[in-house]
Amino acid sequence: MAFQSKDLSVLAYANGFTLWHYASADTAATVTGAGYFNPAADMINTGDLMILTTDTGTAPATALSRISDVSGGTVTTAAV
Repeated sequence: MAFQSKDLSVLAYANGFTLWHYASADTAATVTGAGYFNPAADMINTGDLMILTTDTGTAPATALSRISDVSGGTVTTAAV
């Protein structure tokens, strides 16, 4: 599947920092893969944190990811 903006929610925002939650039936490998969050590049900032709930249709798993870079419409995530 692909990124779905309806599944991305702001949990907290302060001083230019956003804590996000994203839920998807996609696997963790897919969600943390290169380019997955590119469609949201205009909303996400370098330094933001994201709680990811993946594999929601089979075996839900939760992970924490940080946004390590946003530039030129490309969002890069990294494990925390």
